[in-house]
Amino acid sequence: MNTTIEADSTLTDRYQTTVPATVRHALKLKRRDRIHYTIRPNGEVVLSRASDESSRDPVMTSFLAFLERDLQEHPENIQAVTVSTFAEAERLTSGVEVDMDEVLPEDDDDA
Repeated sequence: MNTTIEADSTLTDRYQTTVPATVRHALKLKRRDRIHYTIRPNGEVVLSRASDESSRDPVMTSFLAFLERDLQEHPENIQAVTVSTFAEAERLTSGVEVDMDEVLPEDDDDA
């Protein structure tokens, strides 16, 4: 989009607003779509279409849904992380260096 589009909207008493039609059309927004806000240090706010839920990893989504259900159905299984548990985790991972920017290799089907 090379053209600058400007529009105004008003906040209600409940801090809600209507996204102006020009913005909805420019972002191809439909009812129930999600909007992402980026607030820059200078106070500028960039509004964009939020990433599509369907683009998320379905396995991870299913796993997280399973965890949520399990935690809700069996809250008695929730245990606090103790100092000794944390110390054990630190012991097991000491000396392990992780480069968060490293590209992960493709899955090896021969393994």
